Amino acid sequence: MIKELSKLKLKRVIGLMSGTSVNGIDAVLTEIEGSGPGTRVRIIAFRILPYPEELRERLFRIIDRGETSLAQICSLNFEIGEAFARAAIEISREGRIPLRGIQLIGSHGQTLFHMPPREAGDRYASSTLQLGEPSVIAERTGVTTVADFRPRDIAAGGEGAPLVSYVDFILFGGKGRNLALQNIGGIANVTWVPGEGGLDEVVAFDTGPGNMVLDEAAKRLSGGKVRMDRDGDWAAEGRVDEGFLKRLMDDPYLTMASPKSTGRERYGVSFTERVLKEARTRKLKDEDIMASLTALTTRSISKAYRDFLLKDRPIDEIVLSGGGANNRFLVETLSRDISPIPITRIDRYGIPAEAKEALAFAVLANETVCGRANNVPFVTGARRRVILGKIIPK
Repeated sequence: MIKELSKLKLKRVIGLMSGTSVNGIDAVLTEIEGSGPGTRVRIIAFRILPYPEELRERLFRIIDRGETSLAQICSLNFEIGEAFARAAIEISREGRIPLRGIQLIGSHGQTLFHMPPREAGDRYASSTLQLGEPSVIAERTGVTTVADFRPRDIAAGGEGAPLVSYVDFILFGGKGRNLALQNIGGIANVTWVPGEGGLDEVVAFDTGPGNMVLDEAAKRLSGGKVRMDRDGDWAAEGRVDEGFLKRLMDDPYLTMASPKSTGRERYGVSFTERVLKEARTRKLKDEDIMASLTALTTRSISKAYRDFLLKDRPIDEIVLSGGGANNRFLVETLSRDISPIPITRIDRYGIPAEAKEALAFAVLANETVCGRANNVPFVTGARRRVILGKIIPK
């Protein structure tokens, strides 16, 4: 069955992703032609399906506070699998292609905990855990499903992230321009792809916090009335407190060389609570806090470029994706911080800004069933190239 699937020149593939912001499931339906360099994609439909609030709150209690039991984790794995299956069914309806006309699903799942080698230390095994049982997805949809991409890279000695860098290279590399593909989700990450050159020249890493700290701060400062600073309007009313920002920028992660990756373990609720406590001791206004936290995201990105990219890797254009691309004030601030490098949205390349990572896991699934190694050892720190993911036949 998998051999037959690998021989198909054109496949309709669903990509499913839920990131560190834990807002819901990004679902994309795409046509993928070929595999490896030269792969072509066409997006048919994309939508975001929010998690039920009760499920989202349970996830936050586990991820941010460790309030859980084995029974709850066991149940959640299947509950989230059902949610991902519903997302696949919904996107097939939206794209007006029946499930029987879809050949493959690639599901990232929902990260519960991510502990790469540097975080694990001597006490724990390097490991990662994504919930969203792929057997449930395959059973409910009748479509072969590829999932659990990160563990194989960690087993090979890598960070298990970032994985999107491989997709960035096959879709954007070798086109004559050096690009920095900057995603701003809960965490911000960058992939530098050369205009000319091979996969071994790609550089990628998590630059630091993206929307995660901003969203949590907005929720707390508003007393739960808002879940985000839409368009950055709140931050735009304030002024950056440079002393406060300097303290935030002293974070050791921001000076750490790659390979490196991060998540809610570092920049989740506990981090935001500490940050807001310090802001209160400095008697900062709410709008000044939001402005300073926006600057934390943009300056950590620009610092990463100057420290780890621009010294020997020129950038012709920054291609922006993720929910942060919709934050007008954040994008304007980043443009000033990184000037004179031009910034464009990935939409210009035919990919909706918030669809990029779901699309990436559709492409990774295609590479997996085609038998292609799809990690980037120089990026993740893995010992060798490996084929990522587990395949659940229909």
